[in-house]
Amino acid sequence: MTAKATYQFAGKTILITGGAGDIAKATAHRFAAHGAGVVLLDVNEPKMVDVAEELKDYNVPVGIFRCDVTSADDVTKTFSDAFEQFRRIDYVFNNAGYQGLFAKTDEYPLDDFQKVININIFGVFHILKMAAQHLRSGGGGAIVNMASYAGVVGPPNMLAYAASKFAVIGMTQTAAKDLAPYGIRVNALSPALIGPGYMWTRQTQLQAAVGSQYFDADPEVVEQQMINSVPMHRLGTLAEVANGVAFLMSDEASYITGFNLELTGGQ
Repeated sequence: MTAKATYQFAGKTILITGGAGDIAKATAHRFAAHGAGVVLLDVNEPKMVDVAEELKDYNVPVGIFRCDVTSADDVTKTFSDAFEQFRRIDYVFNNAGYQGLFAKTDEYPLDDFQKVININIFGVFHILKMAAQHLRSGGGGAIVNMASYAGVVGPPNMLAYAASKFAVIGMTQTAAKDLAPYGIRVNALSPALIGPGYMWTRQTQLQAAVGSQYFDADPEVVEQQMINSVPMHRLGTLAEVANGVAFLMSDEASYITGFNLELTGGQ
C-alpha cells in the first residue's frame, strides 16, 4: 500500500524574497509541493513570471510582486499588497542578497561594499521588521533569514559579504529573543558551497582572478580546491537548501529559534 502524502504546509502561505533566484525557486517548489501558497518578491519580474509558471502544476495560489528590499517604503507597500491578496502570511524566507565583488581588503571598492551592506543588511532588516509586524498581528509564524557560512568563518577576499552575513546571524539571534513572546520563531540558514549553477561558477572565477595565496589562478583548479575543503567532498544542492528552510519553518522545528543551521557538508 502506498502511504498517503502529508502536506504539512497545506493552507499556509510563504513569502520569499529574492524570488527570481535559484534558491528561491527550489524553495518555492518545496513548499508548493506540500500545499503552501507562494508569494515571490524581487526586482526581476520576468524571472519571477517564469518561476510562477513552473508552480502552476501544484494548484496552489502564487503571487509575484516587484519589490526593492533596500526601500523601506517599497517593502511596506508590498507586504500590504501581498496580505490583501493572500489574506495570510505564515512564513517569511528572507532570502534576497548580493554576493559582491571579490578583492583583497586593501583593494575592496567602497561603492561595492556599500551596495552589499545596503542589500544584505538593510534589505534583510526591512523584510525582518515588516515580517515581524505581520506575523505578530496574525498570531505567530516563522522567519528564516538567509545567512551564509561566510558569516561564520570569514572567507578570504569577501570582506563585504562576510561582514553582511555575520550581521544577519546577529540580527537573527536578537530578533529571535525579541519575537519569541509573540509566537514568532526566527532562524538563519548558512549554506557553504552550493552548486552547480551561476553563483558557484561566479565565485570560482572571481576567486581565481584575485591572485591571492589561497587559490589558484585557474578557475577549474579553484573548483577542486574548494570542493576538497568540504568534508563530504561535494557541493551542496539547491534541494538541500530548500529542505533546510522547510525544516526550520515546520512543526518539527517548533521549539527552535535563534538557531543558525549550517549546511557545510560536515565538520
